[in-house]
Amino acid sequence: MSTPRFLNLPPGVAPQRIETPLGAFAVLEALPVSGVVERWPALLVPGLTGSKEDFIAVMQTLAQSGRRVLAIDLRGQYETPGPDDPEAYTCGALGADVDAIAQVVGHGEPVHLVGHSFGGLVAREAVIDGRTKFASFTLMSSGPSAITGQRAHNGRKIMKELPEHGLEHIWHTRIEPEALANGVPDEIVAFLRKRLLANSPTGLARMAEEVLTMHDRTEELRQIEVPTLVLFGEHDDGWPADIQRHMAARLGAERMVVPGAVHSPSVEAPETTAQALVRFWNAAESASWT
Repeated sequence: MSTPRFLNLPPGVAPQRIETPLGAFAVLEALPVSGVVERWPALLVPGLTGSKEDFIAVMQTLAQSGRRVLAIDLRGQYETPGPDDPEAYTCGALGADVDAIAQVVGHGEPVHLVGHSFGGLVAREAVIDGRTKFASFTLMSSGPSAITGQRAHNGRKIMKELPEHGLEHIWHTRIEPEALANGVPDEIVAFLRKRLLANSPTGLARMAEEVLTMHDRTEELRQIEVPTLVLFGEHDDGWPADIQRHMAARLGAERMVVPGAVHSPSVEAPETTAQALVRFWNAAESASWT
């Protein structure tokens, strides 16, 4: 689980709701605290047990590059409600939500799209389906197919235990002990509990199934003409670094390895991550204007 290190919103960052034809979505919106919005906007998509707050530490820096930046809660996550229908939480269905949000945010202009972990699989669906013109696409700590290792083990546990025991059980037996063992401050622990219990149990279980069974769509993504960045921590414990390097090579994508980071670069190395995104976005825009 991505664990924000602070929750106080920086200057220029505020909670909002985005209305789309597919429903309303909770977002954090960042605008430049000085200067004006003069570049294409960006949309940040969180992972399976995450939320928009996972991006708090990078949003001010990203916005200061002259952009409107929005981090979202996916359908059924934290402050975005979702139905009890499991089919609403497939990567394809969630990708359609991302399309709808991007089209509202872009107002006809291309949007830079970033997907973290499971959010990368969701965002990839939006890129491949061709409904929206994206300025660029960043896979952040996200692989070509199903997640592996300990995170896969945790996902299988969620799928097994949620229907029988519920979210409180997941919190008390898995997430709270891990947070306490890692010395997470009390106010952040309280937030993690509030966030988890606000999730749709149906949604969380189906998303876990999706991340554990996702097939490789790298070749389909390669056919889409969009500047692509594969960015991950050097110690990523979700998809091994070698798998992400190979994916980047198959895509002909840029690659950025974030020193010292594990699976959540926007939390663990926010300045390095933000600078890498801004550089990549600026280059993508410059190329499109020539």
